[in-house]
Amino acid sequence: MHTDQTAPGGHAMPPLLRFLVSVLPVVLVAVSASLVTQPSIPGWYAGLQKPGFTPPNWAFPVAWTLLYAMMAYALWRILSLPKHRPGRSAAIAAFFVQLALNGLWSFAFFGARSPLAGLVVIAALIVAIGAAIRAFWKLDRTAALLLVPYLAWVAYAALLNGTIWRMNG
Repeated sequence: MHTDQTAPGGHAMPPLLRFLVSVLPVVLVAVSASLVTQPSIPGWYAGLQKPGFTPPNWAFPVAWTLLYAMMAYALWRILSLPKHRPGRSAAIAAFFVQLALNGLWSFAFFGARSPLAGLVVIAALIVAIGAAIRAFWKLDRTAALLLVPYLAWVAYAALLNGTIWRMNG
């Protein structure tokens, strides 16, 4: 389903710009989320009651690094398609909506120190990731499949977030 459309006449985004548009926003969200999260880990987060299925703290940056890389590559594949391909703009918009919600979750849960606000954001994030996967599927199934582990991790994180809220509410 996916072919490289960078040949003359393909009118795809130039390779360097495609790389920057797919990587920089993802890195910006990752870094900003980390900056708001890190100060809350040793005090506030450490003091919360957490369920037995909570992963160790070191697992989060490992998982997120892999997921963010897969997200950026998925977007890069969509940006490789011709600009006027039906559904491309909507797929890109869906990606950026979910990316914004991804960043917002860290500000809600860790920045505001509110598991309830985090739960509200993560519910919207799950819907947005699903929409991005559906939009990507119509254009490039590999790009869509690259987002499936992300959806699975966020669903797990939602369960964790909800349980933390319940245990500490």
